[in-house]
Amino acid sequence: MVIPAGKWRAIRLNNQVKYLFNNSWLEIACRWTLGTTFIYASYYKILSPADFANVVYGYNLFPTFSINLIAIILPYVELISGISLFLGVYPRSAALIINGLLVAFIVVLTINLVRGHEFDCGCFSPHETGHVSSPTRMVVRDVIYLILGLQVFLFSGQRKLCIVP
Repeated sequence: MVIPAGKWRAIRLNNQVKYLFNNSWLEIACRWTLGTTFIYASYYKILSPADFANVVYGYNLFPTFSINLIAIILPYVELISGISLFLGVYPRSAALIINGLLVAFIVVLTINLVRGHEFDCGCFSPHETGHVSSPTRMVVRDVIYLILGLQVFLFSGQRKLCIVP
């Protein structure tokens, strides 16, 4: 049986894609990037939960009774998941949590983008005065982070530098 040239290219491309996504160095780079980002993102939210509560309130999406709860719990979920990713403690579970958060962030940002609201996302600091980032840019950034998280979550090879794989 002769395999056509186009089929060989598809097989070769498929093998290259599998190699790329099963590359343990790419996985650790994605894990460390996401871990560091979420550790950093949680820092100011933990230090000033009242300011972060104002940001959450500014989204106009959550019931009033839940805003303080979100502002207190969310930063610790980000911190623990980020540390877990960085250290390699159950990285697939941490990536699942972070991917869930990213999907929620993308939905919340997109809703406010469609509404035409100007707002502070509160992503890295509740006081991002003087720093203007468009909601579209924030959504694109979160989609890129989601792709990194999917790489970590779907990785099936031997993970490097993990405490508990």
